[in-house]
Amino acid sequence: MEKIRIQKYMAECGIASRRKCEEYISQGKIKLNGKIVKELGIKIDPSKDEIEFDGKTIKREKKRIYILLNKPIDYVTTTKDQFDRKNVLDLVRVKERIVPVGRLDMYTSGALILTNDGEFIYKVTHPKHEINKTYTVTLKGIITNEDVKKLQKGVDIGEYITKPAKVKILQTNKEKQTSRLEIIIHEGKNRQIRRMCESIGKKVLALHRTKIGEISVKDMKIGKWRYLTNDEIKALMKTNI
Repeated sequence: MEKIRIQKYMAECGIASRRKCEEYISQGKIKLNGKIVKELGIKIDPSKDEIEFDGKTIKREKKRIYILLNKPIDYVTTTKDQFDRKNVLDLVRVKERIVPVGRLDMYTSGALILTNDGEFIYKVTHPKHEINKTYTVTLKGIITNEDVKKLQKGVDIGEYITKPAKVKILQTNKEKQTSRLEIIIHEGKNRQIRRMCESIGKKVLALHRTKIGEISVKDMKIGKWRYLTNDEIKALMKTNI
């Protein structure tokens, strides 16, 4: 069998994206034939070599699965949590090992994909793909057209200027002093929507991701999940790097 880079094999086994697997290797979390390895370029023969992660031997899953979850708030999207908080994997009970594709913070609800296909994760999360993510945001205070223009143009969220976003006002409530927006971005910086709103002096009261690309959780109850269709998978994978 042809040898492949260890991080690529790990991704194919559904451990995480290639980039995340590289982090695990650098951190000394991977064993090759019983010995810790930290070399990113090392190649392995899957038919002969044994790779361990978290003390368990990893193997390619024969069946690839792709799941859409309508994530509730108060759930974390990490595969392990040091504080023993509720995890999205508690909501999706399947026999295959799956991991989240990207993240939603603990207090954000909505569309989240989980899979055991590392190459899918790599392609979908790669910045070059620019896959749109659509959010509805409830803010404290009344949003102005000037605020909207700033968000559309790009704002400083701390050593980074966001790329242009699509923003529209859905509702304002002068009595309650709240505003509701739809924001569409294709980046994935940590807590990006919250930080964008903070940059214009607005506090986020509620945040919900309604769509990833054209895949929506509109007709799904919070906490429920379903398998992606073949057409949905192809739509997300259609752009080659």
